Amino acid sequence: MEKKILVTKSSMPPFEEYMDEIKDIWVSHWMTNMGAKHRELQKQLKEYLKVENMDLLVNGHMALELSLQALGLSEGEVITTPFTFASTTHAIVRNGLTPVFCDIEPVTYTIDVTKMEELITERTVAILPVHVYGHICNVDEIERIAKKHNLKVVYDAAHAFGETVDGKGVGSFGDVSCFSFHATKVFNTIEGGAVCFKDEQFGKDIYRLKNFGIKNEEVVDGVGANAKMNEFCAAMGLCNLKHVDSEIQKRKKVVERYREHLEGVKGIQLATFQENVQTNYAYFPVVFDKDLFGKNRDEISDRLSDDGIGARKYFYPLTNEFDCYKGQFDVSCTPIALKVSKNILTLPLYADLDIEDVDKICNVILG
Repeated sequence: MEKKILVTKSSMPPFEEYMDEIKDIWVSHWMTNMGAKHRELQKQLKEYLKVENMDLLVNGHMALELSLQALGLSEGEVITTPFTFASTTHAIVRNGLTPVFCDIEPVTYTIDVTKMEELITERTVAILPVHVYGHICNVDEIERIAKKHNLKVVYDAAHAFGETVDGKGVGSFGDVSCFSFHATKVFNTIEGGAVCFKDEQFGKDIYRLKNFGIKNEEVVDGVGANAKMNEFCAAMGLCNLKHVDSEIQKRKKVVERYREHLEGVKGIQLATFQENVQTNYAYFPVVFDKDLFGKNRDEISDRLSDDGIGARKYFYPLTNEFDCYKGQFDVSCTPIALKVSKNILTLPLYADLDIEDVDKICNVILG
C-alpha cells in the first residue's frame, strides 16, 4: 500500500533524548504545578522569543481565554478577524464579549488595519488580531489605533513562533501575545501554550487564573481555571527547543521546493515574504483561481485526497459562518475573507517531508 502524505507531522526529538530529560521526574515525583521543567522551559523560551515576561499554560486556547480575563475584559466588543481557527473567536465569546469582525488583507490574510477604525464604537474594549501562516499583522498601525482609542491589544500568535519583526520578537507586541505549542506547530510541547506580556500585574493575574485563583496556601481571591502546563509537556518543549532552528531550516527547503514548482503558475497565488520579518515557514497556503487555473480549490483537494495526500482548507469556513453562531453575523461584511476562505488550501509542510513527496504533490496539482 502506497504511503499517505499527511498535511502535518509533529516534530519530535530523539527518543533517548526525551527519556533522558524525564528521568529525574521519577526521582522527584513532581509532575505538575510549575516544577523544575516548567521553570526551565519558561526561562529558555523567554530568551528565545526575545520577550520581557512569559507564563506557560496548558494550551494556546486557554492562553487567549484567560488573557482576556486577566485584562479585566468582561463586557463590550472586541475587533478581530474571522479568518482564524475556532479558538480565537470562542475565547472572546466565552468571556461574555462580542466579536466584531474586520476584513482581511488579500495578500497577507491578516486583519486589514485600514478598515479597523470604522468598526470602533463606545463599546469597543480591545483588538484581537491574528498573525496568519507566519504573516505578521501591521503591528505599528494597530498600536497607533489602540493608543488613540485606549484599547487593549491581544495578539493570537499561534502561527508566529520564533519570528521577529525588524529584529524584535513577535511576542513583544501588544499588551499580550499568545502562543500555541500544539503538536502540529513549528515548536511543540505535545500540548501547551504561553502568554507574553509587559505588565507585572497582568503576570500575577494570569498566574492565579491558570491555578484556580489561588493567591497563596490560605487565600483564593479569584475564580480561576486549571490551565497549568505539566512537567512531561515542559520536558518535550526543552528537547524540541534544542532542535527548532534546524527544523525551521528543513521546513524552508520544503517551501523552496514548492515555490520552484508553483511560483508563477497562472491562477495560483502563493504566500509572500515580508521583508522585515524573519519567518518560521509554518504553513504553505495556496489560493486557486478557477477562471485562470482551470480547477478550483475543492477539485484540487479531492484530487490530492484520491492520491493519498492530505491538504487542509485552512481556514474554512470563516468563524463568523460557524453553525454555533448561525444568524449572529453578516459574512458579507468580510468579503475578502469570505473569498479567500473558499479558495485557499494549505499543502503538506513539516520538517521531515521528503522533497520527492513535494514533487509528487505539485505534479498532482499541476497534472
